[in-house]
Formats: sequence, C-alpha cells, structure tokens
Amino acid sequence: MISKEKLPYYQIPEPSTEFTAGTSVSRMVDGLGFRYYWATENLSETDLAFKPNAEARTTEETIDHIYHLSIRVLNATLIKLNGATEPSMTFAEKRKKTLENFLEASLILRESKDVSQFKILFPNKELSFWCVINGPIADAMWHVGQIVSFRRCSGNPFPEGVNVLLGKKKD
Repeated sequence: MISKEKLPYYQIPEPSTEFTAGTSVSRMVDGLGFRYYWATENLSETDLAFKPNAEARTTEETIDHIYHLSIRVLNATLIKLNGATEPSMTFAEKRKKTLENFLEASLILRESKDVSQFKILFPNKELSFWCVINGPIADAMWHVGQIVSFRRCSGNPFPEGVNVLLGKKKD
C-alpha cells in the first residue's frame, strides 16, 4: 500500500466560530480535503490502474484531474493566472500536493472578508467566484465519489471508521 506520511486532512480542522461567505466556502474545501484524504488513503497499484470500462478514466487519471482542480481552487484564492505547466509527479506526490493545495486555499478563504475578489483567471477570460464553487470545488467532490466507488470495485473499500459527517476517523 502507498502512503504513511502525515498529511493535511487526516481529520477535518476545527470549524470557524464565525459564519461568513469565506468561512462557509473554507469549510466546503475542508470537507473536500477530508473526503479526498480518505478516498485516496492506502490505494494500491491495482486500485490506481482500475477503470470501470474502456471509456472511463483510471483511478489515477481521476486523481490527476482532482489535482488540477485543486490548482484552480488555489489559484483563484491567490488571484493567480491558470495555465502553468505542472511537473510530473508520483501518486504520493500528487496526493500530498492536492491536500496541501486544498488546505492553503481553505486558510485563505477562512480569513477572507470578501470572496468576490477571488476569480478563476485564464489568459483570455476571467470567471467569478461563483464558478469556483460550481466548477472545481463541486467537480472535485464529484470525482472523489468516483474514487470511492472505483476502489470498492477494485477490492479495496473505503477505510472503516471514517465519519464524513463529523470529519473524524475512529482509530
């Protein structure tokens, strides 16, 4: 099995005591990070190569896609242009970087007093923060669910004791 390094989102961070647009979206990203952590924990090479049919992505290709979505979310909070070429990475490196991207974006959002400043920036267009929510955040959640389903199909079910409602794992 892959992974043993302590990474963000083993459990969901403590929530903010304030309810603002920033803290609310931060919590959405934290929920995504927690689900991603456990969906990708202890995946084997067999799990990573699994795909349900010839037209589908493999689990690892789905993880690549989520990694790129995490960059879009982070770049929006950094108000940074998208389109940079990313270096080639192993699964473990992508997993770590994806979790770190979600955590950094969450921390920025949590402190924000005005999320409307955050945008998805491309060389030829700019998309509002609404698109960050219904685009890369929602899409990443969708794909995390696919990883959970794929790992069940490849014989490696979601780890026992993970409570997505409370954001904790019983050890």
